Amino acid sequence: MSIGLFDSGVGGLSVWREVVRLLPGEDTIYVADQAHVPYGTRQLSEVRRLSEGITRFLLSEGAEIVVAACNTASAAALHQLRATFPETRFVGMEPAVKPAAAQSESGVIGVLATPATFQGNLFTSSVERYGGDTSVVTQVCPGLVEAVESGMLESAETRDLVRECLAPLIAAGADHLVLGCTHYPFVRRMIEEVAGSGVTVVDPSPAVARQVERVMDEVRLIDEAGAGDGGREERDGQHVFFTTGATAPFAALVERLVGLTGRERVDVRAARWRGDRLEARRAD
Repeated sequence: MSIGLFDSGVGGLSVWREVVRLLPGEDTIYVADQAHVPYGTRQLSEVRRLSEGITRFLLSEGAEIVVAACNTASAAALHQLRATFPETRFVGMEPAVKPAAAQSESGVIGVLATPATFQGNLFTSSVERYGGDTSVVTQVCPGLVEAVESGMLESAETRDLVRECLAPLIAAGADHLVLGCTHYPFVRRMIEEVAGSGVTVVDPSPAVARQVERVMDEVRLIDEAGAGDGGREERDGQHVFFTTGATAPFAALVERLVGLTGRERVDVRAARWRGDRLEARRAD
C-alpha cells in the first residue's frame, strides 16, 4: 500500500517527514510541482486543475491514499478531489486554529499562510468553528516559500523576511503562531527565535501524519480479506520522489531538508506536464 503526497514544491516534505517517522514501513510517492511553485499566489481554479492532474498521476503510480501536503491545494481543491475521485481516501491540511485558540492565554493567535489559503473556505470555516472568542490575526509572507525552495534556511535575508512577517502578529499580542504553509516548518527554528520565548509555534504536520495513520488503518480493515496486505510489514519503506523541475537540485534539497539516511531507499525521478496531464519522464 503506497501513500501519495503532493505539494507545489518541497514544502510537503515537512508532512512526508512526519508520515515516515510515524509509519516507517510504508511506501510513499511524492510529487513536487516545482514548475508551478508557489501555488499560494495562483488562482484557486488553476490550483484545482493542477491538483487533479497530480492526483491522477499518483493513482496511476500506485498510490492508494493521497495526501494534499499543501495548505493552498487543500483549501482550493480538496472538496473537488473527493468528489472527482470518490473511491480514493484523501487527507488534507487544515490550519491548526483549534489547538492554538484552545491554548492561547492572550486571546490572540497569528496565522502565517499564503493568500490562496486565506481565500479558501477551509480557513474561514476553521476560524468560525474553532476560533471562538479568540482574535485570529492573519499574515501573508511573500518570498518565504521561495526562500525555502532555494535552500536559504538560515540566511540573513530570510531572517529579515521572517522578522518583517512576524512584526504585525507580535504587535497584535499573539502568543501562538500557526504555520499555515507546509514550507514554513523548515524555518521553524528561525521563526521561534524571532518571535521569542513567549510565543508558541504550532505546526499541524504531526497531526496530519496521525490522520494518515488512522486512514491507513481504516483501509486495512476494509481490505482485511487480502491477508497479504493485512497488518504492517516489518521493513523499511521505499520512497519515490517526482519533480516537475530539475531533478539534481531537488534531490540535494530533499536530502538536506529531511535528513535521509541509508534506511530510506530513495528514488528521485522527473515528471512533466502535457496539458492537464502529468507524466513521468527521463531524468535530467
